[in-house]
Amino acid sequence: MKNKYFPDEEIEKNDLYFVCYMIERVARHIHQRNRYVVNTIGKEGLYHLLSVANVLHSENPLKVEEDWINDYGLKSGDYDITKVDKDLAEKIPTALEMGNVYQRLILDTMNSKENYVDGIIRVYNDELCDVIDNYNCSAFYEPSYVIARAYQAGGF
Repeated sequence: MKNKYFPDEEIEKNDLYFVCYMIERVARHIHQRNRYVVNTIGKEGLYHLLSVANVLHSENPLKVEEDWINDYGLKSGDYDITKVDKDLAEKIPTALEMGNVYQRLILDTMNSKENYVDGIIRVYNDELCDVIDNYNCSAFYEPSYVIARAYQAGGF
């Protein structure tokens, strides 16, 4: 996928990882589901964010988080992904870990006609995300090929 601002440059998979990580951070901060963040930002916004991700990597993540919230008019909700049953979930995965889970799922399930923006929108809007984001179960800990197979099969 070509960079929006520098057509000679490719958007790298690390840029995709950064955007997935920030989607997770922002969603946690505003107590919304990841799909809300993705759908509110939209296709053009995601393309912009992927194109500038190589620059945003060096910014303070708290500033990037606040910029996304303000620039895209993201509103607070009441969904707290970190509210888990302590008997079932000893450890809540970090936003970095979940960014990696989603980046791998997007890459593992992309087809040749799809770009990163389409992959983000497709994956984050799939019902499987509700299972992956339920930290009371262990779906997010599964190897990437298991998660990709579950995605293609329509569930675990």
